[in-house]
Amino acid sequence: MAPETLIWLLPLPPLLAFFLIVLFTNRRNALSHSIAVGAAFLSWLGSMVVFILALQKEHLGEHPFEAALNWLPVGEGWLKIGVLIDPLSAVALFFVAWTVLMIFIYSVGYHNFGQPKGDHDRKGLPPHGATLTDEHGHKHTVPSIEPMYARFFAFIGLFAFGMYTLVLSDNLLTMFVGWEIMGLCSYLLIGFWYGKVSARSAMIKAFITTRVGDMFMLLGIVWLYSATGTLSFRAILWDQKVLDGLVATDGWFGLSAAACIGILLFLGTVGKSAQFPLHVWLPDAMEGPTPVSAMIHAATMVSAGVYAVIRMFPLLSAGMEHGALTPPMLAMAGIGAFTALFAATIAVAQNDIKRVLAYSTISQLGFMIAALGIGGYVAATFHLVTHAFFKALLFLASGAVIHGVEHGVLHTGQHIDPQDMFNMGGLRKKMPITFITFTIGGLALAGFPFITAGFWSKDEILADAFAHAPLVFVVLALSALLTAFYTMRQIVLTFGGEPRTQAAEHAQEVRWTMWLPLAILAFFAVTLGWVGIPEALSGGLVPNWVHEFVGSSLPHHPETLEFNMIPLITSLVVALGGLGLGFWYYRRVGSAAADRFQVPLLKNKYYIDEIYDRFLVKPAYWLADRFTNQILDRGIIDGALHGIARVAGSVGGILREDFDKPVINGIIGDGTANLYRTLARWLRPLQTGRVQQYLLMGFVLAFTALFYYIYTLRP
Repeated sequence: MAPETLIWLLPLPPLLAFFLIVLFTNRRNALSHSIAVGAAFLSWLGSMVVFILALQKEHLGEHPFEAALNWLPVGEGWLKIGVLIDPLSAVALFFVAWTVLMIFIYSVGYHNFGQPKGDHDRKGLPPHGATLTDEHGHKHTVPSIEPMYARFFAFIGLFAFGMYTLVLSDNLLTMFVGWEIMGLCSYLLIGFWYGKVSARSAMIKAFITTRVGDMFMLLGIVWLYSATGTLSFRAILWDQKVLDGLVATDGWFGLSAAACIGILLFLGTVGKSAQFPLHVWLPDAMEGPTPVSAMIHAATMVSAGVYAVIRMFPLLSAGMEHGALTPPMLAMAGIGAFTALFAATIAVAQNDIKRVLAYSTISQLGFMIAALGIGGYVAATFHLVTHAFFKALLFLASGAVIHGVEHGVLHTGQHIDPQDMFNMGGLRKKMPITFITFTIGGLALAGFPFITAGFWSKDEILADAFAHAPLVFVVLALSALLTAFYTMRQIVLTFGGEPRTQAAEHAQEVRWTMWLPLAILAFFAVTLGWVGIPEALSGGLVPNWVHEFVGSSLPHHPETLEFNMIPLITSLVVALGGLGLGFWYYRRVGSAAADRFQVPLLKNKYYIDEIYDRFLVKPAYWLADRFTNQILDRGIIDGALHGIARVAGSVGGILREDFDKPVINGIIGDGTANLYRTLARWLRPLQTGRVQQYLLMGFVLAFTALFYYIYTLRP
């Protein structure tokens, strides 16, 4: 099979699984998850084959695997649908395939609560379906399986299809199709447990907020097509004449068309990748099941936003001369660096184990955006890949922690929040596999030196920042320090010390379908960084594969930075310093009340949600009620309808008096009735009931007709 043919097939198994589950197997849970996991495995297998073929092909950047078909006719041309595998999409395909498969496998265990071998293997826990009553009179039912189990696997299958479509697309239009499919799936999965008011609010918030960014992105796509006549990545990004033409064309506010289009496309990423000020939807996305959180934060949704600006980097940097940053790059550098620090400060004060990771994701995405803004194309791509693995690991491990504590809740009947880290503690003894894998993911997030993948990718970003933007370097270094601090805070509060609640005391390790994906992701969280070690640091013993391979995605291969010890020392100091400070401080903190970082400003996320609610949401509701409902709907629309009704009533009254009654009722209706009544009165005497009389009348009529024919009509 030709590589291009195989590439076309990669997104199809998850899509087929979606339709099979929705239409045929939605009442058969085991079959549904088997179809979904099987589909994810087929896409993973095909992706690995394509990835290996991409590695083996020489000059993949200049001669990628690509194919396209005519899709929609436009004037004299066509909008095309096609696939493209170049170095960038190859590495994106690698992390998408692995993380999606691990999340699918994990979901089987996540939604099947308890141990797999029946009640005798549940370590004293009550049987599935039992109802427990705690000391406060609260009743708890031991769950056995998610009631919307099949629906969940259908939705994540569609989610995976959207991401595969986005990564493999060779043009902006089909990439936007995958982009919007994921937007729909985020709405469906964040609000998966729609019986909760908070889940319903979160899914609406995510959908509306990301639509704001999508609107700007669509405007950028339309402008780009009108200016170039194509949306193909290769036709635009690899043609210097096209880029120069966009730079030479005037846009808005004194900017070039290239700058305006680049800013519009970047605003799409601000929404999708939750950058300030459109970051508010991502923490609330934790209302969905934990595998959904991992899909959104690592495998698909937010990664898609960063991938989009990395893909469009030649356009965003068009017009960059002598190191001067273009307007889109300045916007990315400023917003990315600010978001990285802003979100890191909030994460320090969060107690929900998943919300800490949510703000961590926002912060790490800020690192990538800032790196791209200062020209660190390879560094941003490298961190995108490593982040996908260790953040998927952290979210899935946090779901395992929550499951373990929920077992303790069911065992003891203690009514606590199983996601609050201050209700945990001592879980390293109860859940050793989860502890080890979570710690590996946390160290990778913190950038533990020389061992974890996160260190090498984050160090690459700091090196680029130090070389090109010292202010960005300082902000990102401070953000990295806070990242290491809140990561160790999370590890110590969750696993360190002794259990702070009875539920934590009775927590237990999760089943193999949950910890096996954790172990695989932990492997990549450590080893993946080895492919991006700077040659100056390794002495040339280990080639910097990431720089050579990913850099060839650009028409002009980026130059290797001259090695400098300051960024490396900074990476060591902020990682080890933050981890050390976090351990030193939180090893003795036993309650939220004793935590000095529970500052209301940080704990309430700088009151951004409250500000939006006060100045955006409530005015929108007021406007909808006063203008749309009262003025537009009741005043204008209802008034117009009522006016039409009154005119119609008046016209109807006139017609009724002057036309309906005299003509319709009088002449036509009553006149016809009177005519038939008169005829009936005349003809009634003829109906005597005597057969002889009828025969005589018939004879007379027949004789009269014959006489008329003979003497009048015959020629």
